[in-house]
Amino acid sequence: MANQDYVLLMARYNMWQNENLIKAASGLDQAAREAERGAFFGSIEKTFSHLLWGDGIWLSRFEGRDPPASYKTESTALIETWDGFQQDRAALDRQILDWARAVPSEWFEGDLTWYSGLSGSTASRPKKMLAVQLFNHQTHHRGQIHAMLTAAGARPDATDIQAIPDRFLEM
Repeated sequence: MANQDYVLLMARYNMWQNENLIKAASGLDQAAREAERGAFFGSIEKTFSHLLWGDGIWLSRFEGRDPPASYKTESTALIETWDGFQQDRAALDRQILDWARAVPSEWFEGDLTWYSGLSGSTASRPKKMLAVQLFNHQTHHRGQIHAMLTAAGARPDATDIQAIPDRFLEM
C-alpha cells in the first residue's frame, strides 16, 4: 500500500510520463490533438485536460486546500492554449513531486473526507487508498492518451517504470 517511497517514485514517474506524452503530442498539430478519437473523453487534448483537473483536485484535497478557481469548470475544458497547458502541467507535476517529498509518514494513516462533486455528497476513504488512486488514475488515462497518439502517428517513448531516466530518480 502507499507510503512516502511509493508516492515519491510515482510522482517522478508521473513527471517523466507527462513529459513523454506531451512531447509526442506536440509533434501533432492542434486539429489532431482536438480530433474526436472515440476515447472516454474524446480527444487527446480533452484527456490531458481531465488528467490535469483530476491531479489538481486530488492534490488540493491531500494538502487540505481549495483547488484553483479554474478547476470548478468541466474537467475537459482547462486547456486554453497548448503552450499554457504545458506550463500548467509542468507546474502541477512539480507540486505533486514537492508534496511527495514532504509528506510525513503519518499522513498515510487514517481517512480523508471530502465533498465529491462526482457523487454530490461527502465521501471518506483511507488516505493510503487515495494516494494509490491519484497515480492509478493518471496511468489509466495516460494509457488512453498513448493509444490515441500512436493511432495519430505519434510515437511516445518508453512507458515501463524500470526505464525511468536517472535524472527523474535524482529529483
